[in-house]
Amino acid sequence: MGPYLADRGGGVSVYVRNISERLARKHDVTVFATNPGGLPRFEVVNGVKVERFRRFAPSGAYFFSLEMLLKLRHSEFDVVHGHCYQAFPLHFSTLAKRKRFFVSMHLGGLGVSKFRDSVMKLLKPFGRRTLTQADRIIASSEYERNFLLEHFNLNPKKIVMIPCGVNLSEFKALSKCKSDVKRILYVGRLSSYKGAHYLVEALPKLNDNIILEIVGKGPVRKSLEERAKNLKVLERVRFYENLPREELAQRYADADVFVLPSQHESYAIVVAEALVSGTPCIVSRTSALNEWIDNETCFGVDYPIRISELVKVISSVLDSGIRGEAVFNRWLGGKILDWDDVVLNLEKLYEE
Repeated sequence: MGPYLADRGGGVSVYVRNISERLARKHDVTVFATNPGGLPRFEVVNGVKVERFRRFAPSGAYFFSLEMLLKLRHSEFDVVHGHCYQAFPLHFSTLAKRKRFFVSMHLGGLGVSKFRDSVMKLLKPFGRRTLTQADRIIASSEYERNFLLEHFNLNPKKIVMIPCGVNLSEFKALSKCKSDVKRILYVGRLSSYKGAHYLVEALPKLNDNIILEIVGKGPVRKSLEERAKNLKVLERVRFYENLPREELAQRYADADVFVLPSQHESYAIVVAEALVSGTPCIVSRTSALNEWIDNETCFGVDYPIRISELVKVISSVLDSGIRGEAVFNRWLGGKILDWDDVVLNLEKLYEE
C-alpha cells in the first residue's frame, strides 16, 4: 500500500515503486494509491496492479480518500505493507484482512509548519493504534527509529532498520563531463523547508564560474527565479523539471558538489544518489541528514542556515577536489543499498 506514480512523485512514491516492481517478479502485488488527477483508475505497471482512488490532499499532503477506506474494508491480502505515517492511507490499511502487517514510516516534514505539526498531533491516536497492530515497523534511519521509541514507547525488537535503496546500475557507467564551470546541484521538491533558496542567496558570494542547477518543481519556483533576478545571478541558475532518469543521473555525476540545506529529512535518497555518482555532498545538521555527515565525503552546515557558513563550506569542498570512487566506496553496502538488496531484506521479513 502506498503512493504510486509511474514517472514522478516524491521519496515515498520512489520507494513504493521500486520495491513493488521488484516484488512483482515473484509475487502477486497490488498497490492502492491516491490519484493526483489524470492517471488511470486501474492499470498494471511492470507487473504491479495499481488501483488509484480520489483524494483530498491539502497542500499536497495527508491524502484522505474515502473511496480507498471503503475498498480496504472489503479487501484481503497475505501481507499488507503501509507507507507514510503522516498520510491517512497507512492508517486506513489496518482495515484490510491480512495475515501480516508491516509499516514503513517515511517521516517527512516534521516541524516545518504549525499546520503540519497540528495534523501530526491529531494523527497520534491513529498512529499508536496502527503501530501497535504492525508485526514489524521499518525505519530507514536512526532518526526514524529514535522517533518511534521516544513518541510511542515501542518494543525496540519490533523496529527493523532497512535503509532506502538506489538503482546502482544507473550510476556505474557515468563519468563527469569536462567543463570550465563549477556546478552546485540541488535535487528535490521546491518547498521552503527544503532550502533551495539558501543556495540562491549564496550564489552572489561565490566565484563567477560557479553555477547552480536546481532540479525539481514546487510552490517556491517563481520566488526562487525572482530572487535570483534581484540578486543579478539569474543567468547562473538553471532550472529543470521532470528529467528522465538517465539525464538526472548524469546531472549528479557532472556536479562538483550536491547541497541539500533542508530543515527535515527522514533518509534523503537524493543524497545517496549523489554519493554513489561520486559527488561530495553538503547537508544541514538536522534530522536524518546528520547521519550522512562524515566530514570526508559529506559535510554539514548548522540549521538555521547562515549564508556565510554555507558559502565557506561550498568553497572549501569545491577547492578540495573530492570526488569519484573514494566517495562511492565510502558508503556502498552500509547506509546505501541497491534496491534489489532492500527487497531481499523485506522478503525475509514478510516470510518470518
